[in-house]
Amino acid sequence: MWDFILWIAAVILVAFGVIRIFQKQILWGVVLIVIGLLVGPGGVSLLT
Repeated sequence: MWDFILWIAAVILVAFGVIRIFQKQILWGVVLIVIGLLVGPGGVSLLT
């Protein structure tokens, strides 16, 4: 259950990061993408 929620959160964060990059807000975009990759089930989970 938590893996699915973390996966959804990671997808949303990465999507917002890509949108920010297209809006010329490179720093926020990169930060959101990195956080999304860290939160996702394939990355370092914040709950474990």
